[in-house]
This record gives sequence, structure tokens and C-alpha cells, in this order.
Amino acid sequence: MVPLTLKVPVPFEYVFPAGVLCLGVGPQVDFDRRGEADNQARDKETGERVWLVRVMDLDPEAGRFGRSTEVKVKVVAPVQPVPPPSTVPGYPPAVAFEGLTLTPYVDSQRCKTSGQCKARMAYSLRATALVPAAALAAA
Repeated sequence: MVPLTLKVPVPFEYVFPAGVLCLGVGPQVDFDRRGEADNQARDKETGERVWLVRVMDLDPEAGRFGRSTEVKVKVVAPVQPVPPPSTVPGYPPAVAFEGLTLTPYVDSQRCKTSGQCKARMAYSLRATALVPAAALAAA
């Protein structure tokens, strides 16, 4: 039987061949738990907290045709991941992800009620850890 959600493990270098810079880390909000004291999203399989890491893709092809180079990667961890200090003052730190998985889905937000549907294939990225970029290159 095929599972409803397919998680494909992918190497970091395959998804981000030019690397990424960390722009920020914060909790992912579970909008079904609004009004509760702890409204942070939890992983359905492990029950651990889900953190959103905003990164800038350094691949020159990522920003083609006016697209944004910012990508959000979900990190499942019990505590908030802390990005490493930057090696270049004034610039965000270079980071990498361990245990990266890609989950494809159909983004139907562009469908209209008038019969037009411009749905597209999209994907979400999940990881198990945020590490300095040099740590992954050394491994």
C-alpha cells in the first residue's frame, strides 16, 4: 500500500547545490490550537516540536524570473535550533541540514471557483537538524 504522504530522503547538496544562508528560526504555529498557551505545531509521528528555518538559496538559478530565493525548511526537534555564528561580519551564517526529506504535494490554492484550476506540484522540506555548513562538508 502506498502511504498518503511520501517522504523522500535527499542529500543536502542535491537540494541546495550552492548552499544556503540562515535568515531566522522560529516556531511553526498550529492554527488549530489558537488560543491555547502552547500553540506550536507538533510532528505527527514523533510528537516533537516543529521549527521553521528561513534560508536564502545561494543558487543563481533560484531567483530566475523574479522568484524569491527564500525557502522555509521545517526542523523537527525538541528544542529550537540555534544557527552558528557568522564567519563574515554583517552577513547571515552559512548552514546545512541533516536528515533532509522532500514531501511532494499538490498546491491547489490557485484554483478558482469559476472552473479554472491552476494547481501546481509543490514540495515541502523537513530536516532533523540544523548544522554549520562546514560541518556537513567535513563529513
